[in-house]
Amino acid sequence: MTQKIHATAIVSPKAKLGSNVEVGPFCIIGDEVKIGDNTILKSHVVVEGDTTIGKNNVIFPFAVIGVAPQDLKFKGEKARVEIGDNNKIREHVTIHLGTQDGAMLTKIGSNCLLMVGVHIAHDCVVGDHVILANNATLAGHVKIGNHAVIGGLSAMHQFVRIGQGAMIGGMSGVESDVIPYGTVMGERASLAGLNLIGMKRHGLPREEIHALRNFFKEIFSENKEGNFSTRVDAAAKNFNSAIVSEVVNFIKSESTRSFCQPKKDVNIE
Repeated sequence: MTQKIHATAIVSPKAKLGSNVEVGPFCIIGDEVKIGDNTILKSHVVVEGDTTIGKNNVIFPFAVIGVAPQDLKFKGEKARVEIGDNNKIREHVTIHLGTQDGAMLTKIGSNCLLMVGVHIAHDCVVGDHVILANNATLAGHVKIGNHAVIGGLSAMHQFVRIGQGAMIGGMSGVESDVIPYGTVMGERASLAGLNLIGMKRHGLPREEIHALRNFFKEIFSENKEGNFSTRVDAAAKNFNSAIVSEVVNFIKSESTRSFCQPKKDVNIE
């Protein structure tokens, strides 16, 4: 098992490092840390706590992973961080331990890009192929679905869920759940339509995209009767579509937040 550890790095003898791990100058790695094969820590990276990092990750200078959460109720409970494979974690990213009010786990998937200054708070769950642009911030207990894109300088309120394939515009404040493949933006984010570009990039069939567009129009049209939940139930009966079912399941699943709604002048064509 070969490793490349710089002479100035402080690596606990209890830490478990895989093959071909590189630890650059002035990095600090704690007792309970586990790092998978071929992962590179550039320099000045701090990894503490019960933290597991998978294979083929690249972590850039001044990232801090696995430290205590910014939660005054935290009293040193046995919480964890898990990070998958093939991620790029850029400068000044912070990823904190979970808490007893959550699952005691903060989890990042695989093939993600976390740009400069991203903050992932306690008990967040981030899926695969997610992009968080510069200085995007997740408060505690946020859940991000696969292939979502979070714009720079955006902030997600605690317990918010961002559905698979959704896109959050830069400088948005998101206080409500965002449906899968939705696009939201604004100082207090509102639903601006569907992430059609993202759906096409991920190879979703044209008929599925067409079905979701029609479903979107039905549930958010001001001309439809009933409240939001009633419109969803009625519209769901009209579509035999996997992607529509995914959105319906997302809407129906448990959440402490409301849903981002379109503004009255949004174009839902």
